[in-house]
Amino acid sequence: MAKDLEKHDLSSQSVEGSPGEDTLREPLAESHYHDTDVFGHEEDHEIVYKTLSWQLVAVLMIAEIVSNGMLSLPSSLAVVGLVPGIVLIVFLGVFGLFTSWILIRFKLRHPEVHNMGDAGMILFGPFGRELLSTGTIIFAVFATGGQLLAGQIALGSLSNGKLCLMLYPGIFTIPTLIFSLPRTLDRLSWLSVPSVFSILIAGIVGMVGAGVSFPVASISVTVNTSFVTAFISVTNPVFAYAGHFMFFILISEMKHPTHAMRAAWVLQTFATVFYVVFAVVLYIYVGPTVASPAFSSLPEKWQKAAYGIAIPNFLIAGSLYSHTAAKLLFVRFFRKSRHLYSNTVLGWGVWIFLVFTMNAAAFVLAVGVPIFNYLIGIAASLFASWYTYGIAGAFWLYDAYMYRGGKEAWKRNWPMTGLSIATLAAGAFICVAGTYVTIKQIVDAYKNHLVASPFTC
Repeated sequence: MAKDLEKHDLSSQSVEGSPGEDTLREPLAESHYHDTDVFGHEEDHEIVYKTLSWQLVAVLMIAEIVSNGMLSLPSSLAVVGLVPGIVLIVFLGVFGLFTSWILIRFKLRHPEVHNMGDAGMILFGPFGRELLSTGTIIFAVFATGGQLLAGQIALGSLSNGKLCLMLYPGIFTIPTLIFSLPRTLDRLSWLSVPSVFSILIAGIVGMVGAGVSFPVASISVTVNTSFVTAFISVTNPVFAYAGHFMFFILISEMKHPTHAMRAAWVLQTFATVFYVVFAVVLYIYVGPTVASPAFSSLPEKWQKAAYGIAIPNFLIAGSLYSHTAAKLLFVRFFRKSRHLYSNTVLGWGVWIFLVFTMNAAAFVLAVGVPIFNYLIGIAASLFASWYTYGIAGAFWLYDAYMYRGGKEAWKRNWPMTGLSIATLAAGAFICVAGTYVTIKQIVDAYKNHLVASPFTC
């Protein structure tokens, strides 16, 4: 295994946490944490990054995770049935909380980790850094593109489709880019507060609209279907929980990083409960024909109301994703440089260029892959499968091996070793199977002429 980015003589310290971790390297106390994290001590810095409270981090997490991905969940229930769908959503939510705990502990033990690329450097050396950095950027751009596509659908609904479809994501890209521009997440955190209320109220409006517009539909407790069709019901909720790739970056800008798990508890509890309620209500009233995104199944006035209220969330979530992609490269370029924390011409010039580039790439993606479900499936399968789930297993195995005595540590704490290996296997399975299923569906859709050509109205 590769060496850490920076070594600290802390292998003899103990850690609070799960049973059996009595000799695992302890997360650094905050006084020592700030000696080695990416932004260091900021007393004399013009741009101060570490300003976030755990409450604002929870808001940021909810704003970027509870967004357009939830609109595909009712269709997942329609594919596999009510009970398997609920079990899947709840299981993935609990699983996401478990992997959050591992990611946060890893970050606190390795303050120098700012993003998944830094974690890849610790695990696998330079190759790991490039692989996980590239994957983070691609996934963030995919996710931004997904929000632009959600904006396209929302604006199209509100305007009755009077404009060329390509114009809607173009219109949506402009405010998304503007909201991405602040250098620190603190500025975006306050914009995220109305974003959270936006998606919450939009979801409630959608549920009320379905309840008053339709009678209770004929629903299925379970559904017999093919593997290819059923696996979309896995990739949809995986994408709906896909925000862990941002956790390292968020924690890096916290005033008290040891409080990060509080934010994770708030996120996963809120997301899991809201997802189950939203998916069940929409499926019960709309039935097996529920669309993805689900708001498109509502009568026109309710559809317009729900989409209109959700627009602020789509904008801020897209801004957070493009900000993340730009921030990873910016910190990579200027780590330990004054351009990172000072208002220099070079620093701001590079930052604006990176933000513009990420949003431009997302726009191309949004108009080039004009099918909502496929976009979710591709992103969830290739990237969220690892960042949200699989890679967490590698983090725990690494720390246990390095700081508890090698393979003997794995044997002594065999329950966590087994869970970590299962986490890796789950990530690999979702990645491979999800990618296969999504590609097959895209091929079939083009064969059946169900997909419009890219970059057309």
